[in-house]
Amino acid sequence: MATGAPDVSVEILASNTIKGLAMDAVQAADSGHPGAPMGMSDIAVVLWKHFLRYDASAPDWPDRDRVVLSNGHGSMLLYSMLHLTGTSLSLEDLESFRQWGSPCAGHPEFGEAPGIETTTGPLGQGIANGVGMALAERWLAERLGPELVDHRTWVLTGDGCLMEGISHEAASLAGHLGLHKLTVIYDDNLITIDGATDLSFSEDVPARFASYGWHVISIDGHDQAAVAKALAEAVAETSRPTLVCARTAIAKGSPGKEGSNAAHGAALGEDEVRATKANLGMDPDAHFVVPEAVTAWFREADGERRATREAWEARLARSERAALWSAHHDPVDLDAVSWPTFAPGSKLATRKASAKALQAAAAAIPGLLGGSADLAGSNGSYLPGAGDITASDWGARNLHFGIREHAMAAVANGMSLHGGVRPYVATFLVFHDYMRPSVRLAALMHQPVIFVYTHDSVFVGEDGPTHQPIEHLMAMRAIPGLHVVRPADAAETVEAWRYALARRDGPTALCLTRQGVPVLDRDELAPADGLHQGAYTLGEALDPDVIIVATGSEVALALSARAALAEEGVTARVVSMPCWEAFEARSRAEQEEILPLSVPTVSIEAGITFGWSRWVGRGGASVGIDRFGASAPGGVVADKLGINLPNLLEAVRSVLPPELLEG
Repeated sequence: MATGAPDVSVEILASNTIKGLAMDAVQAADSGHPGAPMGMSDIAVVLWKHFLRYDASAPDWPDRDRVVLSNGHGSMLLYSMLHLTGTSLSLEDLESFRQWGSPCAGHPEFGEAPGIETTTGPLGQGIANGVGMALAERWLAERLGPELVDHRTWVLTGDGCLMEGISHEAASLAGHLGLHKLTVIYDDNLITIDGATDLSFSEDVPARFASYGWHVISIDGHDQAAVAKALAEAVAETSRPTLVCARTAIAKGSPGKEGSNAAHGAALGEDEVRATKANLGMDPDAHFVVPEAVTAWFREADGERRATREAWEARLARSERAALWSAHHDPVDLDAVSWPTFAPGSKLATRKASAKALQAAAAAIPGLLGGSADLAGSNGSYLPGAGDITASDWGARNLHFGIREHAMAAVANGMSLHGGVRPYVATFLVFHDYMRPSVRLAALMHQPVIFVYTHDSVFVGEDGPTHQPIEHLMAMRAIPGLHVVRPADAAETVEAWRYALARRDGPTALCLTRQGVPVLDRDELAPADGLHQGAYTLGEALDPDVIIVATGSEVALALSARAALAEEGVTARVVSMPCWEAFEARSRAEQEEILPLSVPTVSIEAGITFGWSRWVGRGGASVGIDRFGASAPGGVVADKLGINLPNLLEAVRSVLPPELLEG
């Protein structure tokens, strides 16, 4: 409901309005977090009113400022501001907080409403996403010019985000790169769910960020004038990101719960809500009150904001870089890329084929941007001649993330969310474990980030079990929306890149070999573009006695088994299955054509066998590795663990009718 004129200044009334909406929404849902929005309301008022560059009538305007609520449990702060500024979300949306189908989910979810720039909730992710957004802005500004790219990234965060390790990784990288258009506002309220932060957190946060190379400001977060001065100082900074440490009280204004962990993660209770409203000069009997004076105050500059956006659109229309802008933002014609080809019969690691495919793609796709977690040479992720991005050189194209896998993945998510770049990041497959939370969020947000994973099996060899992936392929396949692609040879690797770059609705993981694998003769076998179907018949056999389905480096072994079985009078079809998820998307009839249920099937993959029963059925068999690896030359390890021709042939014979073998 809306009411009339304020009895206090409009700045205080606006702050109290946010507090009231947070209290009412959480109380109505009997679930949520009222404390952080109440404590950060003064910060939000100053940021949205005086500093944020946006146009509520075009909330997806590319040159808008980005606001990330990293402490996503305080989601009612963001939802309130999106309503008060007219950006999105109706009062009815706020009233349906945390209910089925509501855009106001418990934590902000990207895509639910304009102005929700990323999905947050897992603490620290938003900080790393913000670093990615600021990085993308800085890189694009170098290419497209400040007349087309000139905006800021603002991250609101709390104690929990700064405790999580990902924030350390991301903040260190941001300081190293001098991302001066990034401002993180720290809600320093000294409270977590379990109690005061001094139970577990006693470090000097300003000193830590100063050591990262950040500009650090400390203020009273309830003093709007102090907040405005600090944000102006952050905007004036030209060489460093800024951390504003804002000391606040959680649930500010609540007589019984201000400064208490009781306001963290639970409704205040009807009596305390009434008491708080009375304390703030609000009507205790009114709910979801939005004074007209507040909305009018927030929206009085809407005309100027719209004019700013329209002036930007006019600059884009007449810019000499308009075509380059489109090249960065529009889908690419992948058929126009000069993809590499490879001689059949040679041997080449798929990571090396990937390097050639990446270089070809980068030559045609100006927005393709990425790097590795200190493994660029091993991953094949380095672009020769493209230079290394540093704080003083943004004209380069190779990103060095350092040994920061978790932040690397989340930064890539932020880059993708920003737009204008198509990020890829690379490391060894075994280190997916360090990236998994961020990869999961890429899938949850449908972001087309490309994750390049090399050294994809026990063929890693001498580095031993700590570096030999076993369960990782299946663990990734368990993430909804993540497409896991393990190509069989160099030709399939090129198609894997084509597949990943064509995807617009989710992330792709490319899993590549360290060791050389045969380049298959496609004149005798099926074309490699079968990869796009997820699984395809590579070596055909009319009316086969058995089907051998394999991925990656084990496809060549399956073909060897096919030849050996032919000498025994057994006809085998070999199916390359580089991407389960693409195959799952095909109709039941199409799946049955490739893997008919009536034919016994054996799978082979250098990883755990868990999950393969889905494709081989109860009468089939799976060859894999259901234990950790060992330190020895890769071929020896694989052989000792059963990834060899005799073991595969034994598995095939185990599923065949005795009379066929006797014959």
